[in-house]
Amino acid sequence: MTTRIDRAQIEHVAQLASLILKEDETERLTRELAEMVRYVEELNELDTSGVEPTASVQLERSSLRADEIGPSLGTEEVLSQAPRSAHGGFAVPTFVES
Repeated sequence: MTTRIDRAQIEHVAQLASLILKEDETERLTRELAEMVRYVEELNELDTSGVEPTASVQLERSSLRADEIGPSLGTEEVLSQAPRSAHGGFAVPTFVES
């Protein structure tokens, strides 16, 4: 099955996301998304019947460092550099009003 990405779909999604795209951005996104979909379709054609499912792509060992407590800034010092603070934390604008 071949899925086709066209300009109308890009414009529709941009409208849903309240994005204003320039002409060249619309053309570029149409090409790039079409290529991504083509690649996913190509991957879907691979025979993975003998591949065991995994929960992670990191099979042998973690490449992340171990969590260790180290020197850090104190709360007062950090909050002194914030534009606004309140009640021992950062004060941020309200996004949802009840």
